[in-house]
Amino acid sequence: MKQYRVWHRTAYTYSDPVEDSVGTFHLTPRELVGQQVRAADVVVSPGPGDLRREVDYFGNWSTYFHVTEPHEALTIESSSEVAVVAPQYDADALALPWELARPLHHPDQEGAWRAAEFAMPSPRVAQSEATAKYGALSLTPGRPIGEAATDLMHRIFTDFDYDGTATTVTSTVADALEKRAGVCQDFAHVALACLRSHGVAARYVSGYLATQPPPGKERVFGADASHAWLAVWLPGTDEWLAIDPTNDQWANDRYVTVAWGRDYGDVSPVRGIIFTEAKTSTLRVSVDVAPLEP
Repeated sequence: MKQYRVWHRTAYTYSDPVEDSVGTFHLTPRELVGQQVRAADVVVSPGPGDLRREVDYFGNWSTYFHVTEPHEALTIESSSEVAVVAPQYDADALALPWELARPLHHPDQEGAWRAAEFAMPSPRVAQSEATAKYGALSLTPGRPIGEAATDLMHRIFTDFDYDGTATTVTSTVADALEKRAGVCQDFAHVALACLRSHGVAARYVSGYLATQPPPGKERVFGADASHAWLAVWLPGTDEWLAIDPTNDQWANDRYVTVAWGRDYGDVSPVRGIIFTEAKTSTLRVSVDVAPLEP
């Protein structure tokens, strides 16, 4: 078991006062088998007139806030302490043919009804002939689902360049496929589209990855970032194989899960609207994932 303190700060500044800020955020890690949340707190400044935390449709912690005090800056700062254990999977389920991981084709399987919506298109994960063709190279007939998903993960890691300038938060799967470049969000969306194009259930996961500084370098506080990966349904179980195309590895005890959904739109860290005449605004996000002694 590994323990981490996760700190995430989102700061907005505006050129003119904002009258109202309304939004939601997913910043509190989930309580899971293999992940214990030992402390969690989020502070919004200026203090909101309304602040409500609830569990959303996917079982994530979602917090609504409404700031009515005029302000030229808004910060949302979360802090949590989490203990994580590396996932363990059913070896027999990993060895099943990938075709069985299609809940809409095999609705009689245990857990199929819960996985079904993750096999369908979603607003940010469009299926196409291109995604079906790319996915087919890994999803060969009868191949074990664990092996097929891992191969797709490795191919995306190999074929695509990590480039923060190649895409934006609104870029599509088609954009990333054409450029063969993007960031973790894009790679997760591409993998989801490839799998769902063949009926395989898979979900988008957001959270954090504990990183280590280069040899001889000290940790720089606040230099980490949010991360995204995906999880593939293992047929006949409630298990989901978490894979990370950005780093070519299965998620392990360095991964802190915050939320999951159909795609980024379901689990974006912070989103909302403001009422203002401000012409410009700036956004700065700082993240730190620090290991704690047991």
